[in-house]
Amino acid sequence: MNLKGKRILITGGASGIGLEAAKQFLALGAKVIITGRNQEKLDAAKKLYPQLTAIQSDAANADEALLLFDKVKAMGGIDILYNNAGVGVPPLNLGLTNEKHLEGAIYEMDVNYFGVIRLNNLFLDMLKSRKESAIINTSSILSYVPSLLEATYSASKTALAFYTQLLREHLKITYSNVKVFELLPPLVATEMTAERNEKKISAEELVKGLIAGLKKDQYTIRVGDTKVVYLLNRLFPKFTFGLINPKKSHQFLK
Repeated sequence: MNLKGKRILITGGASGIGLEAAKQFLALGAKVIITGRNQEKLDAAKKLYPQLTAIQSDAANADEALLLFDKVKAMGGIDILYNNAGVGVPPLNLGLTNEKHLEGAIYEMDVNYFGVIRLNNLFLDMLKSRKESAIINTSSILSYVPSLLEATYSASKTALAFYTQLLREHLKITYSNVKVFELLPPLVATEMTAERNEKKISAEELVKGLIAGLKKDQYTIRVGDTKVVYLLNRLFPKFTFGLINPKKSHQFLK
């Protein structure tokens, strides 16, 4: 896929992976629109990269999604929708069977899964009208092997992974030209993971892997340890589950 000259909408683009993606897409000659909930972060991103268009929008809010669509349409539309926005509720030593956990699960699903479907449905006809267009959905290494400490986050990303595969096949069957990519990151060094001591890759490395996959039309893009975990889990699922969930992490569930 050729990225030069493409207009790309990145949700959750004001920091972390989204902002790094905006930076690298701009360097390739793309036109980039970013969204986010925090206006201060959007303003800071715009100051760093004046070429950006920044729109405040919550990926989980249906009304704001409609407003975002109208604004983007008025700008001339987009060629690529990059569903990057994602949330993870930190473990609170509360297990999986209480109301507090349920609240977190609903929040994660609203952003990580339902929000993606909502935006895809809104923008799909626009993308179909383009000569070359794409949807990029960010799932996770945890869609292969779930984490005990991130149970419903893992579930939301697994749901997104299956949805992405089926959306791709549906569009093939209906002869649509919209390409559907799935990015599967391992643990990435961002604000959301700042307090975690596990092995991480940089957002820069992740986005370089994403762009390499897009250029080759590699629809499933595994970066870093995701490649290893994918293969290990097919051969040794119990062993791989233990890698993702070492015994030292069990203390947080007691």
